[in-house]
Amino acid sequence: MDKRYTALTLQQQMELRRKAVEDVLAHQEWSLPEAIGHLKKTMRLTTAELAKLAGVGFRTLQDIEQERSEGSVQTMSRIFGVLGLKLGVVRAVPNVGATQTNTMGDKQV
Repeated sequence: MDKRYTALTLQQQMELRRKAVEDVLAHQEWSLPEAIGHLKKTMRLTTAELAKLAGVGFRTLQDIEQERSEGSVQTMSRIFGVLGLKLGVVRAVPNVGATQTNTMGDKQV
């Protein structure tokens, strides 16, 4: 745990982890770097600590956080796997009021 904070009991650590997961799931609009930053901050972990827990390189995690790299699917799976989360595919929700074209070329509103 980040040494800037006082040591937490196991129960407190688990509560922080639960809150971090709930926050990320509640804010689906967050980018992956934003989600990772929030997880780190909420769980009181440094970049080095999260990288070690996830089994990824420090520089790799740092590059993802600073949006210099998008990271591979495997890397993201490892990072989110620390919290028991999995990457998945979801249907994108179209913008309200946006015009879309279906495969037949017809416009839809």
